[in-house]
Amino acid sequence: MEKSIEEINIRIRDGNARVVTAEEMPEIVAELGEEGALREVDVVTTGTFGAMCSSGAFLNFGHADPPIRMERVWLNDVEAYSGLAAVDAYLGATSESTTQGNAYGGAHVIEDFVSGKAIELRAISKGTDCYPRRTVTTTLLLEDLNDAVMVNPRNSFQCYDAATNMTERVLHTYMGMLLPHSGNVSFSGAGALSPLANDPAYHVIGSGVPIFLGGAQGMIVGQGTQSSPATGFANLMTTGNLKEMNADFLRAATFMGYGVTMYVGVGVPIPVVDLDVVRSTAVRDEEIMTDIVDYGTPSNNRPTIARVSYAELKSGKVEIGGEEVRTSSLSSYRKAREVAECLRTWVEGGSMELTLPTRRFNAAKRTGPMRETKVVPRVREIMDTQVVAVAEDELISAAAAKLLKGETNHLPVLNGDGQLVGIVTTYDVTKAVGSTRDLTVVRDIMTRRVVRTSPEEAVDIAAQKLERHNISALPVVDQANRVIGMLSAIDLGKLLGGRWQA
Repeated sequence: MEKSIEEINIRIRDGNARVVTAEEMPEIVAELGEEGALREVDVVTTGTFGAMCSSGAFLNFGHADPPIRMERVWLNDVEAYSGLAAVDAYLGATSESTTQGNAYGGAHVIEDFVSGKAIELRAISKGTDCYPRRTVTTTLLLEDLNDAVMVNPRNSFQCYDAATNMTERVLHTYMGMLLPHSGNVSFSGAGALSPLANDPAYHVIGSGVPIFLGGAQGMIVGQGTQSSPATGFANLMTTGNLKEMNADFLRAATFMGYGVTMYVGVGVPIPVVDLDVVRSTAVRDEEIMTDIVDYGTPSNNRPTIARVSYAELKSGKVEIGGEEVRTSSLSSYRKAREVAECLRTWVEGGSMELTLPTRRFNAAKRTGPMRETKVVPRVREIMDTQVVAVAEDELISAAAAKLLKGETNHLPVLNGDGQLVGIVTTYDVTKAVGSTRDLTVVRDIMTRRVVRTSPEEAVDIAAQKLERHNISALPVVDQANRVIGMLSAIDLGKLLGGRWQA
């Protein structure tokens, strides 16, 4: 049993199409059965509203008089890419202001344009015979541009890993603030309302399909960059006319410690042409699974802490290691519903007809990591394996004697099993000598929360730890928490050309 796309469009033109949201579809299928739902429903609307960093717009400013070939362009002090033509530029959402940093960026310029605000354009050029002008400064409204076309390389992920943090410090990420010791879980996406969750096999979603984008009618260009449907992480490349968009569905934001992003509303109307579509649009949050991964691991291969459903994530809590952990969404489910409802209004009102893909996507596509031709240095390559350590029950005078030899300024402190439990520096011993307190053994003066590294950690990550904590050495520990080396700022300085100093 099937329906053609033309049959559905005739019903749309006649005002007789039955349009429901993806939130409503599971109950309809449960009540009418799959064949009954196919007869009854013509279109299922979807929606999502979340942070989509891979967004931006192509802008054409028109020619100045005398003309200029814009080699560098700034909009409200945010630089846009101008390596296109004389007066074209691409403004990326995450580009940051040269004067305000990440408090203002490309996403804010786009939102301001759409909101009707004036934007200052500055451009420079070396000047040529055909484009003699070297500078231009002007103020523009969105309506003053010849063209403003939003083209987003990567929008509307099918699914996204949820994030937690197993380290001892707060992390600031594109998944928001993550509290230490798995103090919270952050997730993104609208679950069963998300577009690709309702067509994971790309049965009716593909190039040329009309969509909701930022409050206007747009179109799917193709598979998004880094789309990996074979692993459940598909996404879409989208486009639409920025001049028709609405700031209610294009909102700039700044994530502390990460940078600028843009919240974008995206929705896809799905034509119910056969039973496969009925089944895929009947998906529930309980059936959509994702991993909770540890963002405290500075690697692409972050460890999975738990596997949960979107129903669990949306409930406000999940279980990790036998304990309840609060969850929060970076996406707005309320706005996602608004997107789906707006799409329903457009289709029911006849202002949007549907089409099948002009080019189908490769559902077997799988992304891979960057091919790196230069090996990233690891801690094990530069660490000092001649470790001078001290036991936690040794006298402070014994620690002082080891430090006075001048071989090191840092002593890892070990327990009876040879595991790292603290660290003592020359400064700690000096303070102890001058103290009026009764301090006798090393455990009385050691620092217990030790910043450490591992032999396989990238040197860049270890260097960040030194800088972040304002320290000059890191114990290198194995998986059993036994010290196998020391990494000092001096070691890093030798590698990085003196950038790090003890």
